[in-house]
Formats: sequence, C-alpha cells, structure tokens
Amino acid sequence: MATIWQQAISHAQQLRRHLHSQPELGWQEVRTAELIRKQLDSLGIHWEPCAELGTLARLNPHGDAKPHIALRADMDALPITEQTQHGWISQNEGCMHACGHDGHTATLLATAAWLKSVEDKLPGPVTLLFQPAEEGGHGAKKMIDDGALQGIDEIYGWHNWPAMTFGKLICPDGIVMCGNGTFSITLNGKGGHASQPELCRDPVLAASAVTIALQQIVSRHLSPQQAAVVNVSSIEAPSAATVIPDKAILGGSIRVPDQKTRDIINRLIVEISQQTAAAYGVDCEVNIYPRYEATINHAHQALNVRKQWQAEHGQAGMDTETLVPIMASEDFSYYLNEIPGAFALIGADDGPDHQSVCHSPLYDFNDQLIPLVTRLYARLVGAPLPE
Repeated sequence: MATIWQQAISHAQQLRRHLHSQPELGWQEVRTAELIRKQLDSLGIHWEPCAELGTLARLNPHGDAKPHIALRADMDALPITEQTQHGWISQNEGCMHACGHDGHTATLLATAAWLKSVEDKLPGPVTLLFQPAEEGGHGAKKMIDDGALQGIDEIYGWHNWPAMTFGKLICPDGIVMCGNGTFSITLNGKGGHASQPELCRDPVLAASAVTIALQQIVSRHLSPQQAAVVNVSSIEAPSAATVIPDKAILGGSIRVPDQKTRDIINRLIVEISQQTAAAYGVDCEVNIYPRYEATINHAHQALNVRKQWQAEHGQAGMDTETLVPIMASEDFSYYLNEIPGAFALIGADDGPDHQSVCHSPLYDFNDQLIPLVTRLYARLVGAPLPE
C-alpha cells in the first residue's frame, strides 16, 4: 500500500502533466487557479484568493512559533508553440509551459499534501503562495499589494534550471538572478524605391547600425567583469524587395545586477540610438520599460537553504560550476525586497529529455525534481520527513 508521501508525489506528478497540457498566460490562469483551489479543498486546507487569480493556503495558522514561513510557486505559461512529442503536450495552441511553472505549482501542491498530513507537528504557521503572472506580469507585486506577506517572516522559492546537472543547487548569499528591462526604438526615415536610395532616408540601414552599436555597450562601455546584457532581439521593417520603408522598429532586452548599472545602460541606449540615427539622417524615438529588479538573497536564509539541501544530498549536491548571477530575471525579487528570504536554482539536466533550456519550444519540466524540492520545503518549515 502506498504511503501518504508516495501518494502525494505520484499525484503531484500527474497533476504536473495535466497542468502542462492546459497552460494559461499571465493573468489568464482561471482554470489553473480553480484546479489549485479544488486540490486544497480536497486536502482540507483553508485558502483565500489573492490578487484575484492567486491563492494563499494556510497550514497550522494558530501556531505561535517563529518564523512564519511562506513558500511560493508561480503558475503562468508563455506564448510559445510547443514542439515536444510528449503525451501531455499543450492543448492550448500557441501557449506552453516552457519555463516549468507547471512543475513549481505541482511541487507546492505535493508540499501542501505532506504538510497537511503532519500539520499537528509543524512548529509554526506556514503559508503557501500560488502566484499568477510571473512572466513579466508583476504578479508578485500584485500579491504583495493584496496582502500576501502580512504576518510572514520569511519566504522561500526556487526555479528548475536545465543548464545545471540534475539535483545540484545554487543559493548564494546576495544576488542570484539579474534585474531586467526592455526597450523599443522607432526609427522614422523616408521610404522610396530601392533603386534610388539617395532620395530616401533608409531606416533599415540605420536600424542595422544602431543594432551593432548597442551590442557594444557591454564590451566597450562596461567592465568585462560586469554582469550585464544588452540584446537587440527583434527588427521590424515590413516592406518589399524593391521598397525602402518609412519606418523600422527595434526591440530588445537588458539584464543588470543593480540600479547603477541599469542607469548607465539606459542612458547609453538613448544616447547611442539617437546619435547613430542622426548620422544616418533618420529620426529616433527610444522607450525604455523597467521590469524586475535583481533577485537578491538574504544571507541567513540562503545559508539555511544550503544547509537543508546538504543534509539531504551532501556537498555533492551543491553546484560549484555555474556562475551567478545568472542573467535571467524573476519577480521573486519583489518578495525579497520586502522580507527576508532566499531563492534557489536547482538543476534539471539528467539527460536529453531535460536539456532544452527554459523558454524553448522543446522544454519539459523534470518530474523527478518534485520529491526533492518537497523534502527541501518540508525541512525549511521544520516538518517531519517521510521515513
């Protein structure tokens, strides 16, 4: 007969695949929220909505031991068309769980099941945060604005990472993931016949020059040791083979470790774009959109995560090769700006099925991470572990 632990893990792995087949974009996670709440109801766990589609689940709410710990999972998918061949492939065309939020949610539900089974042995209250809209939707901020952190002393979260060996963990003191932002540059020229470029002011040529110039910010304006990225990721200038268009639009992303670096990069994007555009005789409009700040761990809580992971996996469970901060970003940063906590990266790569990077149409979450992280969460809140 399967134990409560085995049932919780097996059920969570099945739920993960169901969630993967039914992805929903940020602020559209209606069915996902319903599923989470039904699962909590079936476990007899009290919950309340937060930021509309988010959910706060409470365990041992009257426990008086400190700290009151929160554990967080994100829920949203991405606008990507899946290209895997798994039996749980997305049934929502053009939408995919390409970052593992299905697995993060399933892991927290497994944690909910186990903690409920040992609720009378929890030393203090525990809150589980199921958060919408991490992928650029500032879901964490909305959760905080709606009271998600009231009464919480510490918060923990994690992200699967296919670029790391399965079961290896990184949770540094200080910065673990960079902040980010996006930009849009509109170049307005004068279109015309491709055979008469001298009568035009070519925004495509200007866009090409701006792209090359911006890609040199990191290598020529910042120290090589500086953790930063400036990436022009799109050029839109729809036209025909014999037509020079009137307008070209560049889009891109930045990754920064701190506000000082952000300020430098933002200033250089504007200056370089405008000056380069002027050299090509076109007008330039630059819009910069800040997104998330860097995810910066608190030292005491980060040490706690490492200790609990090493208690399970020893020193061999620690990743010593991956450089941090990684350039990806997380809105978990909002929580860490409010209260102490830590965010960990845990390796997913155990072979070809789990080597595709996050945001790839070939990505799939590694279900074998669910029991590992559930045990970590149980340790972090001081819960008994399955024998």
